[in-house]
Parts: sequence; C-alpha cells; structure tokens
Amino acid sequence: MPFRVEPDPSFKDALAAADRPLAGMWVCSASPLVAEICAGAGLDWLLIDAEHSPNGLESILAQLQAVRGYPATAVVRPPVNDAVLIKQYLDLGVQSLLIPMVHTASDAAAAVAAAHYPPLGVRGVGSALARSARWNRIPDYLARASETVTVMVQIESVEAVANAAAIAGTAGIDAVFVGPSDLAASMGLLGQQDHPDVVAAVERTILAVKAAGKPVGVNAFAEATARRYLEAGADFLLVGADVALLARGSEALAATYIPESSTRRGTPASY
Repeated sequence: MPFRVEPDPSFKDALAAADRPLAGMWVCSASPLVAEICAGAGLDWLLIDAEHSPNGLESILAQLQAVRGYPATAVVRPPVNDAVLIKQYLDLGVQSLLIPMVHTASDAAAAVAAAHYPPLGVRGVGSALARSARWNRIPDYLARASETVTVMVQIESVEAVANAAAIAGTAGIDAVFVGPSDLAASMGLLGQQDHPDVVAAVERTILAVKAAGKPVGVNAFAEATARRYLEAGADFLLVGADVALLARGSEALAATYIPESSTRRGTPASY
C-alpha cells in the first residue's frame, strides 16, 4: 500500500501560528543547492522568485524539493498574474503564492480564482498526475486543496496603494505584500525605495491592510527601514537575497585581499 501523505502547512498557517513577525529572504539564483543552504539558515520563509530570476518550472520544482526538508516555508512568485501559469505552479506542489503587480480588487479576485478549483475558482483539475496531490496519495485532495494554498498579492504601484483596502478585503486573499522598489518607480522616484514619500506610502498601505484584517508584509533590506515597518505593524518581511549576499560578500573578499591599484589579470581590453 502507498504511504498516506498529508499536505504541508502553507504560509497562512505559519502566519497564524507566529507570535512575532516572520523574517525571510529572496532565493533568486535558481539553484536548488543555494535554496537548501538558505533554508537551513534559520529564517522563517523563503521567496523563490520567477518574476526577475531565471526560474522555470523545472528549477522551481527542484528548489521546492530541496527546501522541503527544512522548517522554512517556501513561497513562490510567478512572473505574472496568469491562470495557466498559476495552475502549473500549484500542480508542481507550490502551496504559497505571491502574485506580483496586483493593482485593483479585480486583479486580486483573478489571482484567487486561479488558485482554487471550481466552484471557488477556475483552477484546472490535473491532481492525479501532479505532485500537488502527491499523485493522489493525499486523501480527498480536491476537496481539501483550498485549505493547503496561500494566496498573497503584491501592492507595488500608486494605483494599488489607493486600492489597498479593497485589495486586502477581496475574498480569498490571505495576505498582502508591499514592494517599495516598483512603488517608488510608479511615484517617479526610481531607485529611491527609502525616500520619505515612498516610506510614507508603504506605511499607509500597512495601516489599510491591517484595518482590513489581513496580514501585511514588506520588502526591506536596510535594517533601519525594516525596523520602522515592523513598528508600523508589518507581520512579515523579506530582508535579504541569496544573490545580493553572494555579490556583496565576494566583493568584500576582493576588497580585503586585492589592492585597488593592482593590475587585474583577465580584465577586458579597451578599444
């Protein structure tokens, strides 16, 4: 007989069980090995990114498998709010989704519909062939699937900030995440995510989402900014990224051991 398999908790379960804000990091390398290293670091959650990172279905699957042996909760961000892509991610076994560029309540409702089977949504039924149901080894998966899925949406535009309460209040939205970088760009402040106007917009969004009764998170690599958002009521944070840590760490090694005035071998010639 096959083993009886139960679904893992998703991010909404981690949020409900937490007695403090949850800290996580981006995993952008598309490497299962790097994802596994990050999963064992002691953070609460990892965001496997496919919007701005070289991740396809196969690499996401491999990272989910690598991370599963650790307590950190895996969240995956698709590149777009698309029902077909969301269906594929869910069938891979993604249980926690962060949908980018959600500007209106109707955008949020579309994300919810994509993540759930009828009558709640429009997710296509392929669980007998999919890892999500462990190939039909999770009892009553079709009836229970909605319990196993977390749908988070990302507010990252001036329009979305204005609609934050309506987005958060959309039925089926489990949490909201604020992206200051794209928000800054939409405010005409490209690259200035710590600008006072951007920070103020983030804080307004945090208050609006909290007032709607939903957990809210935010991206904040600068510790002082992260702590400010925690004081404003953020329930979860992303505070670093695998590729950024590798880039800055390797640069620090080079700065420590290689004088700035030295001639480097392998430097491309100037023409």
